[in-house]
Amino acid sequence: MARRPAAGGGRLIKVAWAANQAEAELIEGILREEGIPSVQRRTRGFDVPDFLAAGPRDILVPEDAAEAARELLYASPVLGETHAPESAGEGVAPAAFARGFAIALAVGVLLVLALYLLAG
Repeated sequence: MARRPAAGGGRLIKVAWAANQAEAELIEGILREEGIPSVQRRTRGFDVPDFLAAGPRDILVPEDAAEAARELLYASPVLGETHAPESAGEGVAPAAFARGFAIALAVGVLLVLALYLLAG
């Protein structure tokens, strides 16, 4: 198959995720064998230097190579659909995040109020 996209440019697109650095390097190796350039970055919320090689990673490829990378990775018996990104975007939609945050905040306030009334 001719999967050699231009190594040029465009913005970087998330095509997969890995549970740790070693797994991310495996995925990058699979992409590199097919001539698809890629980079890894720590997933948002896990960008702590103390984690070293631990913590999830996002696998990013240039926009013009994203489709070829997805086809290659999701057809792989090693990776399959288990490492697909949550959506075509970067994860949770802002509205869903805001709704979940508001619910968690309300529950926290109610819990603190209940504890305050019980202690007083």
